[in-house]
Amino acid sequence: MFDPEIIRRDFPILSREVYGKPLVYLDNAATAQKPLQVIDAMDKLALSSNANIHRGIHRLSIESTEAYEAARQTVARFIGASDARGVVFTSGATAAINTVAYSFSERFISEGDNIIITEAEHHSNIVPWQIVCGRKKAIIRVLPCDESGNLEYGKLPELIDKRTRLVAVTGASNVLGIKNDIKRMVDTAHGHGIPVLVDGCQSVVHGSIDVEQSGCDFFVFSGHKLYGPTGIGVLYGRPHLLEQLPPFMGGGDMVATVSFNKTTFADIPLKFEAGTANFTGAVGLAAAIDYLPRLDGRAAGMHERNLLDYATAEISSIPGVRIYGTGEDKCPILSFSVEGVHPSDIGLILDKMGIAVRTGMHCAEPLMQRYGVTGMCRASFAFYNTMEEARLLVEGVAKAINMLG
Repeated sequence: MFDPEIIRRDFPILSREVYGKPLVYLDNAATAQKPLQVIDAMDKLALSSNANIHRGIHRLSIESTEAYEAARQTVARFIGASDARGVVFTSGATAAINTVAYSFSERFISEGDNIIITEAEHHSNIVPWQIVCGRKKAIIRVLPCDESGNLEYGKLPELIDKRTRLVAVTGASNVLGIKNDIKRMVDTAHGHGIPVLVDGCQSVVHGSIDVEQSGCDFFVFSGHKLYGPTGIGVLYGRPHLLEQLPPFMGGGDMVATVSFNKTTFADIPLKFEAGTANFTGAVGLAAAIDYLPRLDGRAAGMHERNLLDYATAEISSIPGVRIYGTGEDKCPILSFSVEGVHPSDIGLILDKMGIAVRTGMHCAEPLMQRYGVTGMCRASFAFYNTMEEARLLVEGVAKAINMLG
């Protein structure tokens, strides 16, 4: 049996109150809370070894450099990368996607080419490609999803032609929770010689990731959704591809030689890590990854699924409620709307009950347009949430709808 009460001891913030009510934190798809082990790892580095990495010969610099590079190895093992040179630290998943968008387009995209994305993407996997297409006079093509939220995989071959240069797809929708069949997407794209980028922000949290097994060419995720710190993210790229791409930013620590006539760049991954790295964040991310094996992953996943199933069944039975993302293979994300009620009004009432949910477009405006709504309420569960919290959510939603008429 999985007991979230034991796990909650590692997350002191969950014991606080909001407006005199116990906090019920159900906004985990936006930012998950950090366990003490992550906070302690970052504090330890800040208190004992705080010094810039890669550039110093003194003891503190050596220690911080070793911790940073050890974090890179930890990430590589976590995502199943056989070569840690493919692991680039960024400020987040958004920065990682923008890095690929700029660098890949500089090397491989020309006027008249096209990039395929899906209807279920976060803005971070839409806007960078729009900028690329505007700069390169290329075209975006969109793979739609059906009413349940599943991608229409059969239409992907119809979108691919000889001018297709990249497929960019989310591993799991941050709105619908649907886990996409990445292997199928990759196999189809690779059958035409096209590389694939996967936005793993949601999927990396709710299931094992193996970039070698999936075959994806680029994989990105952020630390703060994985019980780690903000301001740190990961870009994984196949080393042979990264070696072909120009750097996204220039500055210190990403160069081999500099003169006023010419600059040569460092080898990967440092070529893509200009400036002072967030070495403290990298150590925190590694600590978050090291924390996860403390859990029984299968039991934790079943617990999250039980929370989702209960809340979905109860809230969907309320008159006027519509649930989005009804496919079988889901992350513990529940998005819904109420006929005639603005989602923000429900969110504000829930907040006064101590219940934190997300409302709005969730940085997925095209998906909102696809379903004909201006926003949704989203409750997203984590392994530290309890069935009592799920019950409070259900009661809170029913009460809010009743109050709003």
